[in-house]
Amino acid sequence: MIRRLLIVFAVIAACVTGAVAQIVTPIKWSVSSEMTSSDEGKIVFHASIDKGWHLYGLTLPDGGPKATSVTFDNLQGMELVGELTPSEAPVEKVDMVFHLKLNWWENDVDLVQKFKVTGKSGYSASGVISFQGCNDGSCIPPTKEGFEIASPDFVASPVEEPVKETASSAGTPENNTSIDVNGWWSPVQFPESEGGDVHNIADSSWWYIFIWGFVGGLIALLTPCVWPMIPLTVSFFLKKNGSKGKSVRDAMIYGAGIIVIYLVLGLAITLIFGASKLNDLATNAVFNLIFFLLLVVFAISFFGAFDIKLPSKWSNGVDSKAEKTTGLISIFFMAFTLVLVSFSCTGPIIGTLLVEAASVGNITGPAIGMGAFALALAIPFTLFAIFPSWLKEMPRSGGWLNSVKVVLGFLELALSLKFLSVADLAYGWGILDREVFVSLWVVIFVLLGCYLLGKIRFSHDSELEHVSIGRFFLALFSFSFAVYLVPGLWGAPLKSVSAFVPPLYTQDFNLYAGGQFKEFDDYDEGMRYAAESGRPVLIDFSGYGCVNCRKMEGAVFDTEVISDIIKKDFVLIKLMVDDKQSLEQPITVEENGKKVKLTSVGDKWSYLQRSKFAANSQPYYVMLDNSGNPLATPYYYDEDVEKFGQWLATGIENYSKQ
Repeated sequence: MIRRLLIVFAVIAACVTGAVAQIVTPIKWSVSSEMTSSDEGKIVFHASIDKGWHLYGLTLPDGGPKATSVTFDNLQGMELVGELTPSEAPVEKVDMVFHLKLNWWENDVDLVQKFKVTGKSGYSASGVISFQGCNDGSCIPPTKEGFEIASPDFVASPVEEPVKETASSAGTPENNTSIDVNGWWSPVQFPESEGGDVHNIADSSWWYIFIWGFVGGLIALLTPCVWPMIPLTVSFFLKKNGSKGKSVRDAMIYGAGIIVIYLVLGLAITLIFGASKLNDLATNAVFNLIFFLLLVVFAISFFGAFDIKLPSKWSNGVDSKAEKTTGLISIFFMAFTLVLVSFSCTGPIIGTLLVEAASVGNITGPAIGMGAFALALAIPFTLFAIFPSWLKEMPRSGGWLNSVKVVLGFLELALSLKFLSVADLAYGWGILDREVFVSLWVVIFVLLGCYLLGKIRFSHDSELEHVSIGRFFLALFSFSFAVYLVPGLWGAPLKSVSAFVPPLYTQDFNLYAGGQFKEFDDYDEGMRYAAESGRPVLIDFSGYGCVNCRKMEGAVFDTEVISDIIKKDFVLIKLMVDDKQSLEQPITVEENGKKVKLTSVGDKWSYLQRSKFAANSQPYYVMLDNSGNPLATPYYYDEDVEKFGQWLATGIENYSKQ
């Protein structure tokens, strides 16, 4: 039975990994138009749907997936007649993921829009198709695809002349504003890597999520909702009075049940929000503000203002099922009872974990995080069930468990500021600059130290007669960390927390000289300056919500040796791919045979990275000559200062040879 469970778990993991290993396009569109009379016609939007997938209908209830819609942003010589009409009625079913009655098409379908010709020089139309599709196991994110159609005799009006494309500008952003059309934007071919610089940036993030998930599970064990469950679990297994081998087997199944329940919970939450959409949420102002408020609520809950609990009848009902049933079903219900009873303490930790996993941008992050969390939670329960005599050595429940919750509350409060900072940076509000952020952290960790020493008490805290050795050292660490943060108020790099605090350029008063050098935030402007000054270019593709980007800045760029090299020998261009600032005028580009509109500064730089360098992960560093050709292989996330310095030296040497 254990083997079967392990096989099921492996299949789930394989499916999860396989689901994100490639970009899928299960729904493809083609758009055409035809005349049905002398002055009337129709536009046909044909959706080709892969087997096993479905395309959602034109009208859906709130709280569900994205309905299919067509938006026209430019009509010339024509006007629309009536509504968009499908060639066949969609299927209506109750979706168990969204718990809503939805409608969709499971086979190819045509959406028809009638129109009337109003001009004498033909007609044209352009716009966007918005849609989302799913199969039984996964969904693609809400997607937008542009379209353009025109009659053979169409002549554009002088006022609304559409964007023209030329052979020389293929693949280059173009609009009514002038952008240099030369090798700067042309795709490049990198030389073969000699040092093996390229590695999968996602692997680093996944290990990061796994470690934090495992640590979160260990912390959850020490909360007052989980710790008392250990003796109850042992008592449950002792009642079975089976052989030693059967007891071990049951305990292993119990631990596997905990892991599967939490893993399914994490995947369900992720699928509801949309796996591929998580990366967008990581820098979306609204959702980051929601995450910020969510963590503040969690912190207040841990401070004792209220408890986040599931209805008691749920846990009581599941517990009674565990008592009445036998065999594997009773073990499963016991594992489910643990999950429900411990929710008031584990819920905030799980919420924080899933929020942090959103930065990975696909379903793998939450799956790995929840799996690691459940693994850390399941191991002690399994071991105590196998070796019940260990209970004699286990500390008894008491006020110390409540203190653990309060300490977690302080940590939740500190972490919440990170999400507020991401929204602030992405939209340029300037309400949480670096010194404000650091000041708040200093205050939080000073207060945490005071709490650990018993100087601060909450209403549900028991009186602290003496300070234990453990509390003393935790308070010492908290005060020391606050003191470490203080120089950051005047610009110290704070390398150990550079992934969390806002970047140095948001510091209003900075006495620290390291890492400060002129940088451009516009690609064409930086390339032009480099050509005029005769220096190579270092491009830093970064993001406001990129944790590893902040770590590279603190650990590598802020070092004296690297900053000196960049100041002396390079022109640095730093491009934020998640910059939400709107472009003065949208830019139309052709990508993968489709028209795509770039509406924000971040869209433009993200397109540059994709089209020129065939990459979309951050941080991502490239060195170019003044014609836009690469001087070395790209450099990814690696905090090895010496290695980064050697990489820069290679670029300088290759540039000098030219």
